[in-house]
Amino acid sequence: MRDTTVAGAVSRHIGSAIVVVGPVLLIGTVVAERVGAPFRLVQVIAWPGFLWGAVFVYLLMALFVGEIVRIALLRWAVRKDVAGDSAAAIPVAGTVASAASSAPIAGPGAETQPEPSSATAAAAVARIPRRLFVSRAVGGAAAAVAVTTVGYGTYGVLRGPSVQRIVVPLAKLPRRAHGFRIAVVSDIHLGPILGRGFAERVVATINDTQPDLIAVVGDLVDGTVADLGPAVAPLAGLRARHGAYFVTGNHEYFSGAQEWIEHVQELGLHLLANTRTELPGFDLAGVNDVQGASTGQGPDFGRALGDRDRSRTAVLLAHQPVLIDDAVAHGVDLQLSGHTHGGQMWPGNFLAGLANPTVAGLERYGDTQLYVTRGAGAWGPPVRVGAPSDITVVELASLQA
Repeated sequence: MRDTTVAGAVSRHIGSAIVVVGPVLLIGTVVAERVGAPFRLVQVIAWPGFLWGAVFVYLLMALFVGEIVRIALLRWAVRKDVAGDSAAAIPVAGTVASAASSAPIAGPGAETQPEPSSATAAAAVARIPRRLFVSRAVGGAAAAVAVTTVGYGTYGVLRGPSVQRIVVPLAKLPRRAHGFRIAVVSDIHLGPILGRGFAERVVATINDTQPDLIAVVGDLVDGTVADLGPAVAPLAGLRARHGAYFVTGNHEYFSGAQEWIEHVQELGLHLLANTRTELPGFDLAGVNDVQGASTGQGPDFGRALGDRDRSRTAVLLAHQPVLIDDAVAHGVDLQLSGHTHGGQMWPGNFLAGLANPTVAGLERYGDTQLYVTRGAGAWGPPVRVGAPSDITVVELASLQA
């Protein structure tokens, strides 16, 4: 703001206010969610607060690159001036010179002279000092990049997830289960930003795939049943030949897990809480999220898989990919997970890779395959960059077919 505006200019005051108010709203939103502030208040401050957070990330990166360009251009200009180039400013036809256009700026952070009288300004030749011109060009370009990136990323979230399809061959899967299709959805994150309308789009997208089974793999909500009951109501409309199943994610334990466990069952979803069920051709198991350990309800592979017939194929629903080692030890053939959001906003994928064995897609660990969906919604800023949201239809393939 200092390097691209004139002292006392309204634009400087507006920009400075945004830089101060934005972080206050962002921090306020996070704190308000944690302390149980009125849901309506959280909704009001969440949009500007979280969007500012996203803009700040990309503005910071753009300005980092832009500053290198700015310094290079200014050094080049200084060398030209030393060599005798008299063009020290950029003429601007049809404009009136300001204080900044009539006085040189000594360096980054230097203040310009107060604006001269209107008569003097009208008589001056309209010229912008080179340093100010370069700073404005770089700052404007950085702002345009940040706002455009966040705008496109927000549009990508609000329009709803796309459908991905993947075929996973399983050695023990019998011929009769060949082609069985599981619609995997995770990280919907219904809350102060994504509400009932978003849930309706997700349900419609899943039902359009006509799956044999639906797997909701955690992080359904960010809020209480009292606040989000109407938002999750559309999930009662999920349709699949073998039903819809649900396992908890870490965010359920931030939002009153026991109430949500009861509520999703009222909506018609089958809960897999460290349990399993036999389906035609394979066992479907589910474990609680790791965060559940804080309330004594963590993942229990012994209960879910300990006494099963290992000659049958086992498909496991587990919110976090980090449980893959336990899945391998218990002879799971395929683990379906979410949690990572694929990084959500680049370069977040690199950070997600530090904490998760797989960030997105299908990978093999010993005799176990792990598929991680990027999720349907978004947490925090309703923005995705380089990690588009998805619902994945996983088709099981028998090697005997």
